[in-house]
Parts: sequence; C-alpha cells; structure tokens
Amino acid sequence: MADAIRSNQDVALDLIDLDRYPIADLDNGRGAEFLMECQNCMDANGWCNLDGFLKPNALDALNAEANELLPTAEVLHVKRNIYQGAIDPSLPKDDPRRMEIAHIAVQLADDQISAKTRLKQLYHSDIVTEFVRRVQRKRQLYRCADEFQALNVVALHPDSWHAWHYDTTECTVTLLLQAAVRGGEFTFLPNSRTDETEDHEAVDRLLSGDLSHARTFSRGAGTFTLFRGGYSLHGVTKVEGSHPRISAIMTYDEMPGRVIGDEINIRIYGKRVEQILAARRAKADK
Repeated sequence: MADAIRSNQDVALDLIDLDRYPIADLDNGRGAEFLMECQNCMDANGWCNLDGFLKPNALDALNAEANELLPTAEVLHVKRNIYQGAIDPSLPKDDPRRMEIAHIAVQLADDQISAKTRLKQLYHSDIVTEFVRRVQRKRQLYRCADEFQALNVVALHPDSWHAWHYDTTECTVTLLLQAAVRGGEFTFLPNSRTDETEDHEAVDRLLSGDLSHARTFSRGAGTFTLFRGGYSLHGVTKVEGSHPRISAIMTYDEMPGRVIGDEINIRIYGKRVEQILAARRAKADK
C-alpha cells in the first residue's frame, strides 16, 4: 500500500505545474501564500479556478487516456431534477424545482477507469486531496467512496449540454481535459443552498432561463476548478464546434466510506449500473 501511495504522489507531482501551483508544501513560503489566495477566492466567490494546472505534456497524456476510454462509455440520456433524487411531493405542482431536465452525455463512471491510468492516480494522490481539503477549509476530507461516483469522465458532444443540478457531495473538482470550440461554459449559482435553506428566488429565476445572477466563465484545457458542487446549482452551456468538451470530475466527501443510494446512481448512470445492482441483489437473494 505504501508503494502505491508513493507512486500516486510521484505521478501527481510529475503532472502538475508546481512552479505556478506549489501544492506540495502549503505551510511555507510560496505554497502558504498560494493556499491563502485560493482560500480567499473560495470564500469570496464560491469557486477557485486554476488555469494551466497541468503541465502541457501531462494534459496531452490525460486527454489521450480519456479519449481512449470514452468509446467504451455509455451514451446517457439523463432526465433528473436539480436534486438528482425523487421529486419532493410537498412542492407545488407548478414549482420549477419539480422540473426534470434532460441532457445527453457520454460518461465513464469510476469503475470504468483503470487504477493504472494517470488520471486515477492524480485523483488518488493524497497531496491533491490535502490541497482540496485545505482550500475548502475542511477539518477532514476523503475521496468519495462510491464505486461509480468517485471519479468520472464526461464528454459533451456538439449540441449537448449539462443540465442544472447539485452534486451528491459538497466538494467537487473539475479538470477540463478538452475544451469546446465554442460554448461549453461552466455556469453556476455560488452557494445557492446550505444544509438548512435554499435561495428559492435565485434558483427559480435560473430554472426559468434568467442567467443574470449566475456566474459563467470560459476555461482552457488543463484548468482545475474547485467549487462547492453540493451547495451551488450548476451546469454547462451548449457545446458548439467540431469536437466534444471532455472533463474529469473528482468528488470528495467529509465522511469516510459514504456511498450514494442506488436510486440516484441509476438515475445518473443508466442501464449499465441498474443491471450491475440488480445482479447483486439477485445473487444476495439466492
């Protein structure tokens, strides 16, 4: 295990542009100053955007890995409400938060991404996880334990978009591996809900098509973005051009070992995961 962890750290440090982003030592000198900048940005904006986080050759390698794997991925026709679960029956029938929004994506779940890939080794780096923890000011943070949700690769082909949603855990990182020619912009409402409340006015306005209070920014390939995906309603605008927009989604959780409910995973990942879970139940019942 120690050798595996050491290997993951070595791979991560080889991939990241440490001259620009000194995440290997966050307690001293430039690393401590950089951490404070990231924390301040997160506190002020609800996000932290690190352009050129990967070295150019590392970006090429990770993008090549993703493109090699994507032909094995399902084309998912996803229809879900913003909370990714069942509709709250207490909401009025005309409440926009009952709306189920559809999108099409080519998506690899964590169980489809080999531990041998640089991408998964980057995700499993304790150095990267510690960096995310400290930027988010968490007492503790773990890589997501769910076998499907932990690390995903999502390709949005031209004319596709990603529907509005909250993530199933609070701390999410996206790593853009291949940018769209046009469009494909990350759009979100920073801190639109907490564990107790939601800014219903802002959410309803966004769901009705008013983006005036949303934050939108274009990102180049290799950008590492930290945000509170469980508390910030977000999506991706329509992709335009000749090739897909490809991103890796890295999920973290304050609770160790927590997995996501079967219903939500089936809603997100479709028939393949539904069949896996059904086969397990059948086997358990024998």
